[in-house]
Amino acid sequence: MSDRILRVNALIKRELSQIFLTEVDFPRGVLVTITKVETSANLKEVKVYVSIMPDSKASRISGILNKIIYGIQQNLNKRLMMRPIPRIRFEMERKTKEAARIEELLEKVKMKERVDPHDHNEEKISS
Repeated sequence: MSDRILRVNALIKRELSQIFLTEVDFPRGVLVTITKVETSANLKEVKVYVSIMPDSKASRISGILNKIIYGIQQNLNKRLMMRPIPRIRFEMERKTKEAARIEELLEKVKMKERVDPHDHNEEKISS
């Protein structure tokens, strides 16, 4: 990936984060995070990966984002001093959900070891 694309990715991520923070009214109790931005080599399209917590609200928030994408795109166009300005496409981040599940499983294992540190599910041999 070229240095220019990396700088464009960082710029778009920063500007979209500001737009989300100041311009988009997400429902109370929902955390929306831009996790990654991937701009195409020709600068015509940008995939914006979004993590939504809690996961139960993901489809609703995804719908909201896609409904207001035109306004977000216009706001981004005003902020960026470059041509061409890539067209936004939102993608739901799946890795965050997977990582949260792994973290949850590890916590369960830790809790079980704290409760009974000597029980390692070993079979006891009777003589």
